[in-house]
Amino acid sequence: MLKVYICPKCGWLRTVSRRNSVECFKCGTDMLQTKITYDKYSEMSEQEREDYADSWLYIHLRNLKEQHV
Repeated sequence: MLKVYICPKCGWLRTVSRRNSVECFKCGTDMLQTKITYDKYSEMSEQEREDYADSWLYIHLRNLKEQHV
């Protein structure tokens, strides 16, 4: 089963099959598995993927800031 991962630093999305530890090819950061399924990801346009990554980063970075306040 393919899984979709996102880089919490740069937002790059990557699909992986059997790995649990995934590294971003763009910046070297450990990636996190998203909640989006591969089927949904494969149906998304490039713009929808960029919007998803931007939204994911916004939400998760905001949560990190709130935890440190």
